[in-house]
Amino acid sequence: MKDVAIYTDGACSGNPGPGGWGAILIYKGIEKELSGGEAQTTNNRMELTAVLQALEALREPCAVTVYTDSQYISRAITEGWLRKWKAAGFSKKGGLKNAELWRALDGLLQKHDVRFVWVKGHADNEYNNRCDRMAVAEREKFA
Repeated sequence: MKDVAIYTDGACSGNPGPGGWGAILIYKGIEKELSGGEAQTTNNRMELTAVLQALEALREPCAVTVYTDSQYISRAITEGWLRKWKAAGFSKKGGLKNAELWRALDGLLQKHDVRFVWVKGHADNEYNNRCDRMAVAEREKFA
């Protein structure tokens, strides 16, 4: 399996409001940037979309380390929330928001060997800061 590092970030002005996301994929020193946005969204949706788009860009199963400043995402994986949501059928009745995105992420986690690492946002992580700038630039297209 190829070892890939992925950095992601999302940004939103208002919650909901215009939003953007950015991702950087790194394989053997080669970097690929991805970004996008939506006119009306939430920060959590943009954080999730960044991870989804990055994983969907992989053409074959890979060993992936995802670096995110979203505790929502990192804790959902590392603390087993996603497993519980899946067992409950991703039910919105229990208050789960973005169920369709979590379902999609779960499918991608079955394809790839993924490890999530939380990084402090707006700190000294070069790649996280680049993702933030990309997400903000995409958000600004809708502001």
